[in-house]
Amino acid sequence: MADKDVIIDFLKSKSAAKSKFYFKDFTDLFPDKGPREVKKLLTQLVNEEVLEFWSSGSTTMYGLKGAGKQSHAEGED
Repeated sequence: MADKDVIIDFLKSKSAAKSKFYFKDFTDLFPDKGPREVKKLLTQLVNEEVLEFWSSGSTTMYGLKGAGKQSHAEGED
């Protein structure tokens, strides 16, 4: 399974419980990769518009594009 698919499958499997995840949640998926490699994967998925960033101002989180209440509340659809 490709690394990007691992990330997408993880997000889809957790979508009923929550829609946004911390960077550390993704580094835990790839114990054999460094943080920079995981960050590159996440950035590629954001650039491909599969994932989106969400920022509280102090923390950046990641989620599937269009998933969760926050995107609807901010009119990002």
